[in-house]
Amino acid sequence: MSSENTATAATPEAGDAVVAQTDAAAQTDAVTPDGVTADAVTPEAATPAGGVSKAMIADIEEAMKDVVDPELGINVVDLGLVYGVHVDDENVATLDMTLTSAACPLTDVIEDQARQALTTGPGGGLVNDIRINWVWLPPWGPDKITDEGRDQLRSLGFNV
Repeated sequence: MSSENTATAATPEAGDAVVAQTDAAAQTDAVTPDGVTADAVTPEAATPAGGVSKAMIADIEEAMKDVVDPELGINVVDLGLVYGVHVDDENVATLDMTLTSAACPLTDVIEDQARQALTTGPGGGLVNDIRINWVWLPPWGPDKITDEGRDQLRSLGFNV
């Protein structure tokens, strides 16, 4: 399957399960019947009727930290370039991503790194395949960089 390169706002395809946003604040806690607070059980942990287990968003985000912006040398998660992840019933991940500049000539490099990070490894990888939906709204800005990303950029001499 080849990746899709579009310039649309991030929306899941019909039938896809929205499994995450990169904002940690989007995670919620659930209260068990005995009143104990626990992490909410999310749909990505379930096995759909087809028997294919969907990847967990935390695992996808962690693996995407191996994808490094070739110009800045910082991973795409800490740069705030990953806007969302959707996993369909066939365990194909659609990544809603942006770039620091729409004119970036290195989209193929980032796409290849993402495919490598998510589809290879023990047991064949986290997902069966990926698609990248390049989105430009909302536009990327330095406010999207995580604290870890800011620390990394400062160590490289950037003033953020």
